[in-house]
Amino acid sequence: MKSFNVTMLFVLLGILSPAAAVILGAADLPLRQIEDDSALRAAIKDSWLIEAPSSALRNRPFTRTLAGGSPVQVRAEARGNEFTVVLAREWNGTFPGWAQGSWVLTRLMDGAYQRIRIFLHSDPYTYIQFRPMENSGSGVSGAFAGNRDEAASGEKTLLDVVLYEAYVVRGLPVGISMENLITMPLNAIFDALGARFPARYFEPDPDMYRDSRELVSRVRAGLPGLEFADDGAVDENGRYVYINTLAPQNAGENTGGLNCSGFTKWFVDGLLYPVTGRLLPITPLKKASAKSGSSLSANYADIRDPQFGLDWTRNLAMEAAKALGLPAALEEVELRDGTFAALIDRRGGQTSVKSYPAFLPGAGFGIEGLKALLYTLAVNEPGYIYLASVNNETGPAPRMRRHYHDAVLIPYFNEFGVFQTAVFESAAETSLNTFMARYPGQMVNLVRILAESRFTGKP
Repeated sequence: MKSFNVTMLFVLLGILSPAAAVILGAADLPLRQIEDDSALRAAIKDSWLIEAPSSALRNRPFTRTLAGGSPVQVRAEARGNEFTVVLAREWNGTFPGWAQGSWVLTRLMDGAYQRIRIFLHSDPYTYIQFRPMENSGSGVSGAFAGNRDEAASGEKTLLDVVLYEAYVVRGLPVGISMENLITMPLNAIFDALGARFPARYFEPDPDMYRDSRELVSRVRAGLPGLEFADDGAVDENGRYVYINTLAPQNAGENTGGLNCSGFTKWFVDGLLYPVTGRLLPITPLKKASAKSGSSLSANYADIRDPQFGLDWTRNLAMEAAKALGLPAALEEVELRDGTFAALIDRRGGQTSVKSYPAFLPGAGFGIEGLKALLYTLAVNEPGYIYLASVNNETGPAPRMRRHYHDAVLIPYFNEFGVFQTAVFESAAETSLNTFMARYPGQMVNLVRILAESRFTGKP
């Protein structure tokens, strides 16, 4: 079976997402080396891009090979009250519309411009888009019989940069009209945007994630030897014990299992043992990592242990930083700065924009933005992994914030530049989508640890 057919079969069966399936394709080019298709856009402008929608939709799809050898399929698609003209680049023998270099113009059925979307990385969830300024009008609605250049000449645009449903740039004014953008070369757009455009999010260097990829491979190799056990962990002597009492799990036998917290310790021990030659003791990891919580929650700490997961992950991260010779203060290891403040909400068949609150002390970030947060972290902090503490306000009265589940998150780009996140929890591997879907509307606190490829599962 050909590579393309295998890839598409995996996508259809749900084994691979469209983005993850690029692993079977070729790596993307640096942004400045994407072959320009502005001459093709200029050639089809009158008949496809500024033509009345009813006429543009009657055009038959065709494929054109650019001067440098890149195939491009041109097609028009109607979607409700909108229609799009897609200049789709080839990907493994297909033209999905999101391969690197793909260009998409969306207009309303009355002709008004909605947006121009450009995919700079072969990932359907990362793109830039230009849209008319709000309340400025599109400049083309009802203008088919008149002078189109005059109608659109005063129209300026706003730039959005979208990564996994998060706006890392939203509504940046751009002094270029939609009409000019239709035929503007991509490199000329980059020149016009200058430093305002965060190009790094579309040019990951796979070589910077070698340690992370090796770490993921080694952790996976160690999972078959692990079992789950409630309140289970391995102490500094390599014995399976209960976290609460430190009593052995099985008298006379060094066997047992790990819960979610015990697993995060197993993971960190595996990172540090090649460096320090020892395992971490359990008791210091249970101590309060910082002054947190109210006096009310402190009164219930022994009963409901609301801060345990937060303290545990913080202490593990600080111990790891000390062992690796890095700054070990809490403010150094805890993620407190977000990179975006708005998300796209597609629930209920409607699309809207919702705010994404900044870091909440003692809670972290909303889990609905976790995938985008990990993407930006993978770009901005290559080579780091994150311990997550899931938390939520819970009852019975009095309500308080309780940290009740820990996990290991390793965001990275594979050798083809495809974004992936390995999720390890409770002695098993799960997917990021599964992890996020399990805790809707909840919060996740993150602490960072430098990835070490010299990982050995202990005991």
